[in-house]
Amino acid sequence: MDYSNLRRQAASLKKGLFDQGHLDEQFRQVEDLQDEASPNFVEEVVVVFFKDSGRLISNLEQALEKYPRDFNRWDAYMQQLKGSCSR
Repeated sequence: MDYSNLRRQAASLKKGLFDQGHLDEQFRQVEDLQDEASPNFVEEVVVVFFKDSGRLISNLEQALEKYPRDFNRWDAYMQQLKGSCSR
């Protein structure tokens, strides 16, 4: 598969994600931060987000099992996850 075909596929996928509401202006702002000095910046941000989200969800699952009535603990994990999603 040639490079131009991959670029078209990536552009089509990104357009679909915007059309479906999964990406928004905040994603465009992250893209604007990418330059020749950091050509993989967007990829790195997305990878960090998914790693952190997975860790936070795992922490929440463990808290639900170990501390079924500790709403403050659940809330703390949910606030971390919410903050990660908003950034």
